[in-house]
Amino acid sequence: MKHSIVTVTFNAAIDKSTTVAGIVPEKKLRCADPLYEAGGGGINVSRAIKKLGGKSAAIYLTGGRSGGLLTEILVDEGVHCIPVETQRETRENFIVFDSTTQLQYRFGMPGTLIEDDEWQECLQMVRTLPDVDYIVASGSLPPGVPVDIFARIASIANNKGARCIVDTSGEALEAVIEEGVFLIKPNLHELAQLVGREELQIEDLKAVSQALVSKGCSEVLVVSMGAAGAMLVTADQMHKISAPPVRRKSTVGAGDSMIGGIVFKLDAGARVLEAVQYGVACGTAATMNAGTALCRLQDVEQLFRQIQTS
Repeated sequence: MKHSIVTVTFNAAIDKSTTVAGIVPEKKLRCADPLYEAGGGGINVSRAIKKLGGKSAAIYLTGGRSGGLLTEILVDEGVHCIPVETQRETRENFIVFDSTTQLQYRFGMPGTLIEDDEWQECLQMVRTLPDVDYIVASGSLPPGVPVDIFARIASIANNKGARCIVDTSGEALEAVIEEGVFLIKPNLHELAQLVGREELQIEDLKAVSQALVSKGCSEVLVVSMGAAGAMLVTADQMHKISAPPVRRKSTVGAGDSMIGGIVFKLDAGARVLEAVQYGVACGTAATMNAGTALCRLQDVEQLFRQIQTS
């Protein structure tokens, strides 16, 4: 089966979410029925693309009973899965929404150790897939996976003539910009770390971002600014894209939804500005839903119209 979009996830997870009326210590808290969803950077990107009506192939590491459940959930959602089996259990995260305070608590569990042959098999899967136009490498790295893994994927993408999109942070992101990619999506804090600054103000974005683009680190730089939207920077354009105000229920998967929207539109032939506007609509739409439900197409289309006319 041909897919022009491929996502890669090294630190997949089961996201278990629930709601409780007040979080207090030392008491038995009555929770709502839990919701189990597949999670992890690239997996969420593939899930978002599916919700938007697109197709992608999701390559990911998975193991044990929780890994089996993860693949079962993805198959039920209609995502094309390419799992790479690991010796250890896939991690589980826990998300709790307090209905009395309207606050969300996110408990992220560490990834389990990945063996060399397991992450290498992931890379081999990426190499062998034919007719790929976009490779999205997204998320954190579990123990055992080399910090330059996304840079290696970027190199594979370059050899295949595919555009590589990377959404990660820290040393993994630093290694990526040494290789050079099509698009990166840091937030303000991640961008500051990338350029060796303690913090960045909005007014610093233009000079810092354009310097990275001019060095060939990334053709397109999308700086995520949360509820404020995003900044798009390329060699010849810079645009601030404001996010419409919405009632936010969860921020889980908002960045992944943004990436999903961007690559979905690019694959459909949209120009970069329109694609990033659509991505901001997707990221904003994801915050309107509880847990890791990601974006709904109806919300995305409405928000996209608002962004284009604002």
